[in-house]
Amino acid sequence: MTSASEALLPTTERSLLHRVARAQSEGRAPSFVGAVARGGGMVWSGSRSCVDGHAPDADTQYRIGSITKVFTAVLVLRLRDEGLLGLDDPLEKHLPGTGVGEATVAQLLGHTAGLAAETPSPWWERTPGSTRPALPDVLGDAPVLHPAGRSFHYSNPGYTLLGSLVEAVRGVSWEEALRTEVLEPLGLDRTTVGPVAPHASGWAVHPWADVMLPEPSEDLGVMAPAGQLWSTAADLCRFGLFLAEGDDRVLSAATVAEMRVPVGPPAVGEDPQMGYGLGLQVAHREGGTLIGHGGSLPGFVAGIWVDVEEGLVGVALANATSGPATGVVAADLVRIVAEAEPRLPEPWRPLPAAEVDQELLELTGPWYWGTYSYGLRIGAERGVVLEPLKGAGRRARFRALPGGGWVGLDGYYAGETLRVVRRPDGGVSHLDLGSFVFTREPYEPGDAVPGGTDAGGWRGL
Repeated sequence: MTSASEALLPTTERSLLHRVARAQSEGRAPSFVGAVARGGGMVWSGSRSCVDGHAPDADTQYRIGSITKVFTAVLVLRLRDEGLLGLDDPLEKHLPGTGVGEATVAQLLGHTAGLAAETPSPWWERTPGSTRPALPDVLGDAPVLHPAGRSFHYSNPGYTLLGSLVEAVRGVSWEEALRTEVLEPLGLDRTTVGPVAPHASGWAVHPWADVMLPEPSEDLGVMAPAGQLWSTAADLCRFGLFLAEGDDRVLSAATVAEMRVPVGPPAVGEDPQMGYGLGLQVAHREGGTLIGHGGSLPGFVAGIWVDVEEGLVGVALANATSGPATGVVAADLVRIVAEAEPRLPEPWRPLPAAEVDQELLELTGPWYWGTYSYGLRIGAERGVVLEPLKGAGRRARFRALPGGGWVGLDGYYAGETLRVVRRPDGGVSHLDLGSFVFTREPYEPGDAVPGGTDAGGWRGL
């Protein structure tokens, strides 16, 4: 199925269907759905099933497991944007009495709070939520395993705490907050806390024989914010586009961009190319970066990956406990389209006249940090970009500050201030970037270069 405005080439669609068909066959999944979104909507979906003539479609619900955590993180970031809490606030400030209250909101979002990965037994994913009706039942007697803030340690109870935090600050249930603040504004009508037909049934496939066993589908109770949701490929495509672009009715583009920044290194022994932001997994791969999340519950596996630069979303859903590599397939769907039909760049257009003045224009061109050569050019909304002219170096974008100067947005210079230093006569002396001095000539004579320059000047051998 394609959108008329963004139809893919038949050869691309054939490659996408082949990838889904291979995943269903090799992963021995009762059913498998894949979908791709681009340009504001879903542009392709395809499926395979073990039952002839009864394949699911992009409107069929599957459990999405830990992809639920991204929705919970969105609710928490909304509270931060409204000024109702801070990411550096200790949990105790808003949800006292948990026993892990010194962990911060940001640490819980990024799985660096040091909490246990799972609840006390029995296994929470395969038992009713009534087995652990309150937070003490989820956390147990020893919920903290590692010093907070030191390392990444994935924690399902941590997101249960975040769901309870939302309820405490909002004064409504996690489910109600999710429905009114995220699902309804984004039009995710087929994303629900319980199954709504048409939906797939969960199955376990025997690892050594082609036979199946039904899996239970439990209401997770207080653990719901960590993995409760059911959704469809079509809804997750819409949600993925939101994670790429933002939506001011839910979260701004700046806030969803903040969610995509890794907050710490991967755990020891994990994939070094994988990171975790504020509720989002971040995968650095050859050719770019993907953001998204995987999910699993007994009977279901799910994956969503977003290539923000290409504006592409890949979704893969299957109803088997293990076997189908939905995360790999979702990434492959993105890659297939990106390679076959790369995004066309936006047409070049001059900046609006109001964003350019002569003083700003005079700052463009080459600058030198010692003997390293950089170029400065004007960006959008009076921002600037500073990048090396040759070789490796620290490239960064800067946003204009209301009182003058700029603040760094990327990498080494993120949060650092770039300012123009002028001479007594008003002329530009140099640029100061977090104490680094950039001059118009390499080691330009004068008092701007820290430590001064040799009086003999440049010389030959």
